[in-house]
Amino acid sequence: MTPTVVHTAADLAALPRAGARAVVMTMGALHEGHATLVRAARDRVGPDGQVVVTVFVNPLQFGPNEDLDRYPRTLDTDIAVAGKEGADVVFAPDADEVYPGGEPEVRISAGPMGERLEGAYRPGHFDGVLTVVAKLLHLTAPDIAFYGNKDAQQLALITRMARDLNFPVEIAGVPTVREDDGFALSSRNCYLSAEERMTGLALSRALFAGRDQETPAAVRAAAQAVLDEAAKASPPLALDYLALVDPSDFTEIADDYAGEAVLAVAAKLGTTRLIDNVRLTFGGPR
Repeated sequence: MTPTVVHTAADLAALPRAGARAVVMTMGALHEGHATLVRAARDRVGPDGQVVVTVFVNPLQFGPNEDLDRYPRTLDTDIAVAGKEGADVVFAPDADEVYPGGEPEVRISAGPMGERLEGAYRPGHFDGVLTVVAKLLHLTAPDIAFYGNKDAQQLALITRMARDLNFPVEIAGVPTVREDDGFALSSRNCYLSAEERMTGLALSRALFAGRDQETPAAVRAAAQAVLDEAAKASPPLALDYLALVDPSDFTEIADDYAGEAVLAVAAKLGTTRLIDNVRLTFGGPR
């Protein structure tokens, strides 16, 4: 199917809607991970519902030395992928449409959870994420919004924002999509050389090694051992963090912790920064 493409908030608001509306927010460069989100949205709202895919490279979430200018922009391909997977509408505004008058003076604060892990390495990143998500939730007015589990901290913050600020929307997470060798799909993977990608496999290998352990201490040790070897590779993996955290607030868990946890990793390969995570449970079925 060919989705309706709109570029302004007014045109989006003018579209008829019937049944439930689902939204999938993206920055474009759609891959199978995004396609999985669109399919999940289509399945959830059914044939009588409406699926909206947003394509917007949000400048607020990029730091001064990050890759805003080189971030891939492939709108025609994105429209085709969205339509193939069942999207009814693609909303592709430009920066002036989303932020009329320039960057907003008033923004959503991610709070203490937004200052941990990714937030510590990318100050202000999550404030920019939550601000654009809040705006797009208002503009698209969905009943349910779908996000990938690969960005676990982002998903946790969006879920918390919707709850704390009474957004009338359900936030749904969708499992990470991986290639056959375990590499998590990301739009930034296109920046990697073949050699960098081989080294980058250590991220998923570390997470899977940790996932197989029984205690928090063993999880951390097993994952760290894989990453230490990757730091000696050529090209080397430059680790930002390995963290085993409570998914409710992204603080490190204690050795006697029971319940669900997130094992998260972030590292650089050359100029490309990658993140990944897995979920695991202590004190119950693994």
